[in-house]
Amino acid sequence: MILYVNGDSHTAAAECVNNHAFAEDDSRYWYLERRPHPDNLKASWGKLLSERLASSFHYGCESASSNDRIIRTTREWIIEHSKSLKNTLMVIQWSTWEREEWAIGDEYYQVNASGIDVVPESHQQQYKEYIANIDWDKKTIESHNRIWQFHKELEDADIKHIFFNGNNDFSKIKKQKDWGTCYIDPYNPESTFHAIVSKKCDTVSPISWHYGPDAHRLWANYILHYIIDNKLV
Repeated sequence: MILYVNGDSHTAAAECVNNHAFAEDDSRYWYLERRPHPDNLKASWGKLLSERLASSFHYGCESASSNDRIIRTTREWIIEHSKSLKNTLMVIQWSTWEREEWAIGDEYYQVNASGIDVVPESHQQQYKEYIANIDWDKKTIESHNRIWQFHKELEDADIKHIFFNGNNDFSKIKKQKDWGTCYIDPYNPESTFHAIVSKKCDTVSPISWHYGPDAHRLWANYILHYIIDNKLV
């Protein structure tokens, strides 16, 4: 069995056992660039889940990822591993609804509402306008539609998958969809990763949104029970 996970910093286990979000933050791993720090990845819920399932572990997660990137890289992985899909379970964590991926030249840039993202000078004015004009309701609806279409794409390809929300949720969506067992309570604000683990675990610091090993163990077990209860493997 193959377990494939994707998501943002919650799946990349940013700051889980050290204070790094990206591998390149540590001079020993500069060549890994924006990939998860290896020590954090070892303690991530995804890696722990793969051990509980006795499966191989594949990942596409990256801190600060937009949902655009999560979908793009998951599609790329599917193409590269087309012969292994019948034996694959995908568990995908969705990022905040406002994030976008911008293709500029030969690079992809992840932008969000923080106002501190680094983009080329040619796009700095566009970034300012993006921040100033964010419509959260519109972004929420757009994300809901995009994720639904991706769900149908995976469903049509007969690829087993489980979605869950990281911090944001779809409780404001009026036209709710029937996702079956493929999405963990998408319309319930109490069922996000953050909402569930924060009941028992603290973030790594008062100014961080990231969690330590205890939260990742909790979430690995939570997903494992969801898989077992719904007979997904």
